[in-house]
Amino acid sequence: MRTIVQRVSRAAVTVNDQTTGAIENGLMLLVGVTHEDTAEDAKWMADKIGNLRIFEDDDEKLNLSVKDTAGGILSISQFTVYGDCKKGRRPNFMAAAKPDHATAVYEQFNRFLQEDHGLTVETGVFGAMMDVELVNHGPVTLVVESKNS
Repeated sequence: MRTIVQRVSRAAVTVNDQTTGAIENGLMLLVGVTHEDTAEDAKWMADKIGNLRIFEDDDEKLNLSVKDTAGGILSISQFTVYGDCKKGRRPNFMAAAKPDHATAVYEQFNRFLQEDHGLTVETGVFGAMMDVELVNHGPVTLVVESKNS
């Protein structure tokens, strides 16, 4: 799994002009799944992101997690994070999992964030054309990859 993590002051996703997910203060995630990813990868990624200390404490040090700040998660399925641009001018998406496998792992990941970490998780619609709007606070943006990536 590969996830782009952005610390946000707000974020929202719309599908066909309808908001399907929105948060204030928290993390906006672009989540990619590859062929070898399993429930173990989804759990590892949820544990890493749920506990990632990228929010400031009273001393302005990055010591707090999204859980510590009672922040929300906006999780967006995003096969393009596995786009390979090394050759030519058109990205190659062969590393991205097929939709049936990707959907299962992505949904497990979101469940782990909710059930294991008590986080509120908002989402887009898997496979849909989505418009994502966010304010990246900091800015703070990280790429997190599971051990099988």
